[in-house]
Amino acid sequence: MAWASVPRFGDEPLMAAAFGWGTLAASSLLIGALVALRFRISLPAIGLIMGFGAGVLISAVAFDLVQEAADKTSGHGAVIAGLFAGCGVFFGGDWLIDHMGGGDRKDPQGAQEDGSALAIVLGTVLDGIPESMVIGLTIFQGGAVGAAYLAAVFISNLPESISSTTGLATGGWKKARILWLWIVIAVISGLASLAGYSLFQHSSPDTVAFVLTFAAGAIITMLADTMMPEAYEHGGKLVGVVTTLGFATAFVIHTLD
Repeated sequence: MAWASVPRFGDEPLMAAAFGWGTLAASSLLIGALVALRFRISLPAIGLIMGFGAGVLISAVAFDLVQEAADKTSGHGAVIAGLFAGCGVFFGGDWLIDHMGGGDRKDPQGAQEDGSALAIVLGTVLDGIPESMVIGLTIFQGGAVGAAYLAAVFISNLPESISSTTGLATGGWKKARILWLWIVIAVISGLASLAGYSLFQHSSPDTVAFVLTFAAGAIITMLADTMMPEAYEHGGKLVGVVTTLGFATAFVIHTLD
């Protein structure tokens, strides 16, 4: 993984950088919300946008998380354990949130109207925390953020926000309430990035590899459970093409980084 430079002048600047980069990556949630509230976007278009974002995340998982984890450890036990741990934790949390009323948080047709506002917020936070923690962890590991991974998270947040915002607005949420939702989640993402920087400062390479693949397992499970089904439902078979395009775009960013 290549790094965008962040000077090392002690813990405080790097801690601030971890929070700032995490918040910046999540700021695209607010941008997507503003776009969705300003322009009427058709369901097929939302499906295709979500498919592109899914492809971007798949690339980030493959090259910036799993490959990076495999390079950090001589064995593959931590890598495999992290993948299944992340999958299990996300699956369990998502199941619980579904039963609380947050299962339709990404639905662009307004199914959120019958759900719990708290569960929708918690579900959206659950989707974003693993990838945000990795931003802070990579800053600690390399003294700087991985530009390709940061770009992948930023890009992939846009379709999630556009889809969710469209559904929330259709379901009767006020514009101000929707915008505050994304602002709060962006700040929480920044705090998650800060936690990723702070919690693993004395960790072994195997522990770091486990954390990276924990995030990878959670993201893969999220893609399969929520994002890709919604993309295909609304975008149809063309979603496969734009998902590949998203993957290729993120891969090019990774190679140029």
